[in-house]
Amino acid sequence: MIGEGARVLVLGSMPGAKSLQEQRYYANERNYLWRLLYGLRGLEPDEAYGDRLAYAAGQGIGLWDMIDHCHREGSLDMNIRNAVPNDLPGLAASYPSLQALAFNGSKSYEIYRKHFAGHPGLAHLDLLRLPSSSPIPTPAMRTLEDRLEKWRMLLPYLKE
Repeated sequence: MIGEGARVLVLGSMPGAKSLQEQRYYANERNYLWRLLYGLRGLEPDEAYGDRLAYAAGQGIGLWDMIDHCHREGSLDMNIRNAVPNDLPGLAASYPSLQALAFNGSKSYEIYRKHFAGHPGLAHLDLLRLPSSSPIPTPAMRTLEDRLEKWRMLLPYLKE
């Protein structure tokens, strides 16, 4: 999901099972993604998925995944095997307004490094490494608030 005028592209690894089943980005309500994006502006997420997409687009945020297809049992990134990346340089070339790639978690950044690090078609973009929007706590990211503090690095790229 990326619209004309997008400034920052938030890149997940691969949609989880619920998202694939429902054909909606970040469909699992436990995932913090929508609360993070709205939280950047001190807002609560809209209930309707279409409104959430419109909000993201209005802020200059696009959503996409690093992986086109793979083998995975369940929804955990650690179970991803045989990942084939999406055409990130091709997408970036189609959206000249893009200023930054924001990697939602370590797996998406790992896929970027493996397949696209140093690619001339992406050299003009800032790279932002974000903690995963997954609700699974880590030693450094225990809560939504911990993650939101790091996700604030998106603010300079958002539309007013």
